[in-house]
Amino acid sequence: MPYLALTRHGQSEYNAAGLWTGLTDIELNDAGIAEAKVAAEALKDLKFDTAFTSDLKRAQETLNLILGELGQTGIPITRSPALNERDYGDLTGKNKWQVRDEYGEEQFLKWRRSWDYPVPGGETLKDVHARVVPYYEQHILPELRAGKNVIVVAHGNSLRALVKHLENISDEEIPSLEIGTAEIYLYDIDPSGRIASKEIRAAHPNLV
Repeated sequence: MPYLALTRHGQSEYNAAGLWTGLTDIELNDAGIAEAKVAAEALKDLKFDTAFTSDLKRAQETLNLILGELGQTGIPITRSPALNERDYGDLTGKNKWQVRDEYGEEQFLKWRRSWDYPVPGGETLKDVHARVVPYYEQHILPELRAGKNVIVVAHGNSLRALVKHLENISDEEIPSLEIGTAEIYLYDIDPSGRIASKEIRAAHPNLV
């Protein structure tokens, strides 16, 4: 059965500073580069046939580092804005912890982790789900059904949306899902496209 490896990008300077990054196209910092190499080490037993990533540099850099470390740079790579991070609208570039202190924990968590609570000028996780899942079903799932091992390198919220779909996580439970930078969710996919098994690799405490 084929494998699907979902990997969040490594740390950026915005992550390190606790800033909402959203669609800001920022590169990895030194810690993020090191995290990507750790992720590659965690995937060294797998041979990938194709890769998908977002339009944003931090995800593309992470993917390139992983494939370079694995010696698998020749595989096809598809980039799509459908896999981009959530648009945080008016919150983009603001410090999360200052926003929490200004507006209170309840409001902060609604903006940061809720399923369908609006962000001024931005997307909800439900909005992200509405673009990620059709892309997965139209472009990624057919590769898996063809027996190909696939790696997807994307972002905290685009991956949360996809994991919600894959694991049938409820709207009420999804706020508790956290994926660390360069963390890997590795799924064994059966011929019907369902999950046969799941493993988390390169687990990392950086969740900002």
